[in-house]
Amino acid sequence: MRVANGLEDLPAGRAPVVASIGNYDGVHRGHQTILASVVEDAKSRGVEAMLITFEPHPLTVVAPERRPDPVQTRGQKLRALERTGIDELLILRFDTALAALEGEAFFTDYLLPRLPLAAIHVGRNFRFGRGRKGDLELLQSIGTRAGFDVTGVPQVRIDDAVVSSSAIREAIRSGDVALARRLLDHPFALTGLVSRGAARGRELGFPTANLQPDNLFMPKNGVYVSQVRALAGRHPAMTNIGLRPTFGETKLSVETHLLDFDEDLYGQRIEIQFLERLRDERPFADPGALADQLARDRAAVEAYFAQLRLPAE
Repeated sequence: MRVANGLEDLPAGRAPVVASIGNYDGVHRGHQTILASVVEDAKSRGVEAMLITFEPHPLTVVAPERRPDPVQTRGQKLRALERTGIDELLILRFDTALAALEGEAFFTDYLLPRLPLAAIHVGRNFRFGRGRKGDLELLQSIGTRAGFDVTGVPQVRIDDAVVSSSAIREAIRSGDVALARRLLDHPFALTGLVSRGAARGRELGFPTANLQPDNLFMPKNGVYVSQVRALAGRHPAMTNIGLRPTFGETKLSVETHLLDFDEDLYGQRIEIQFLERLRDERPFADPGALADQLARDRAAVEAYFAQLRLPAE
């Protein structure tokens, strides 16, 4: 997958593409359905498949107080998009000038002079242009006049609820990482470097990797069944996100105990995938009581992995 940073990064006189356009935060099941439609159409026409997206998130410019923290880091998003089979990602810098364009002007004056479209596929609730006034009907009208096809892809629903980035954020925020995984079609994950901690976990018999997360968006504090991608392998684990109240600390930490793993991870980049929530974080009377609870948590994690295969991603 090639990445173009702005229209100026595109070659002049290129052939038309089949594309989608949007933020694609999380690259969830709904996004995957649209991009599968893009890729199939592109192959049938013998042209390239493209996603057009924006950085930063448009709300950063038009309503900063409502800007959501992204579900993924940039690197996670790029890897997820590459798995969809698209040929190219076009990243448009979203600024006040772009925000001021009416929907039709965005296509006819800004996009199409540099990027000819054979077709565009979007969700049926797609909105675009200044004030998000443009809709699928307007886009179809623009396509008719400009000579490209427009396909509205139906929304994906799970348990009669629409799959959306906002629904996924709410699931993660509430700690329901199992639901988030179903909506995303892959586990929510944190990435980052492992740093040295106070070694309290090791003293309790449960050594942990202390993550310095790249991500801005975090799950609700608590203990989770997790899976760690590290040193070219995948390892079952249990992860605590919280403040370590038993020790009176106030700084948020992400600590992961990998089962049956004793290699040194200090300074390594790892990814923690969240599979299921076990319990809330809470203070214990003393370290011994905490160790007893950690033993019960580990038993629950072992039971989880005894029943289920590790997810592919």
